[in-house]
Amino acid sequence: MESCNIILLSVFGDDKPGVTATMTGILGKYNAEILDIGQADIHHFLALGILFKIDNDEQSPILKDLLFKGYEIGVKVRFTPITLERYQQWVNRQGKSRYVVTILGKIITAKQLSLVSSAIAKQNLNIDSIKRLTGRPPVDRTNIENLNSCVELSVRGNLKSKTELSATFLDISATEGIDISFQKDDIYRRTRRLICFDMDSTLIKTEVIDELADRAGVGDKVRKITESAMRGEIDFKESFKRRVALLKGLDENVMKNIAENLPIMDGAERLMKVLKKSGFKIAILSGGFSYFGEYLKNRFGVDYVYANNLEIKDGKLTGRYIGDIVDGKRKAELLKLIAQVEHIELEQVIAVGDGANDLPMINLAGLGIAFHAKPKVKANASQSISTIGLDGILYFLGFRDIHIEN
Repeated sequence: MESCNIILLSVFGDDKPGVTATMTGILGKYNAEILDIGQADIHHFLALGILFKIDNDEQSPILKDLLFKGYEIGVKVRFTPITLERYQQWVNRQGKSRYVVTILGKIITAKQLSLVSSAIAKQNLNIDSIKRLTGRPPVDRTNIENLNSCVELSVRGNLKSKTELSATFLDISATEGIDISFQKDDIYRRTRRLICFDMDSTLIKTEVIDELADRAGVGDKVRKITESAMRGEIDFKESFKRRVALLKGLDENVMKNIAENLPIMDGAERLMKVLKKSGFKIAILSGGFSYFGEYLKNRFGVDYVYANNLEIKDGKLTGRYIGDIVDGKRKAELLKLIAQVEHIELEQVIAVGDGANDLPMINLAGLGIAFHAKPKVKANASQSISTIGLDGILYFLGFRDIHIEN
């Protein structure tokens, strides 16, 4: 190593075809060894970095050729000598843990990015790269509701306290109106294969039992029980029995009408389309009713549906249910069972829900997401989405808009 030099070549200027080919061609001519390379294009402005090793006697000619060629093609060229000690420090860092921080929102501001990056720095983590996953935002933002903004940061280092960082991110999310995901960047993040959804207030914008109760004239009574159960104030099974009992005498044709007019959650269509194309297995694990889960199964091509069955006699609901109640504990058991059947590791599973009864499966899955959830649920889940639709999950998986749309 003593008989050679390590140099960082930095190239800046208007992006155009052939810049990388030209510069690497000169390096190849002098048998330079490329140790690292990175390139970014921001608004047609190129930033190219190449770390290379060259024999001492070749240094002057190669630098001269690179400078001349840079002038010829209209880019700026800069050289930075790298000491052996500094290079070795860089090599040693590659053994440190890697993480991905994903920032989601309608619009991402400089202040928000500053707060997130400062929290990262306080944990002795270094940002290796930053990339935008969403499409280029319009300057005229008359309809912000249709906007998705996402930036992904790749970071590396020895994390001081995940608990402390999570608490900081939760505080930033609450005050700034953004979602922040923090994930270990390992093989499981890139090989997710099963996703399990809650149904009511997750895949659809309503609680079906409330819709049924409205038709039965007991909406207020049922909603009070529903809200209390979702907050985790009363046992789900007991709340379920009480609510179903209030539906006694309702005509089963009402269920068909509700199913045909279910309000689908924002982003669900886009998410399901991409998941199916990507080969995911999809499950609905719901404390709601299988009648509506089967409707969504047919609409989206869902692979598994586990929910509760209402007893019907002579075309009327009896106020009773059939089989075991699907509560939070049962959802976690079903998630584990489906993963075993499909030969999928739990680390490869995603679970998405909004209520307290979703926490067992959310905390069991490799990637658990509290979606537009109650504060208690959000505080007890490792990831959450509150600012955009269900398709925000795709950004947590590293998908970019350009790939999704194509």
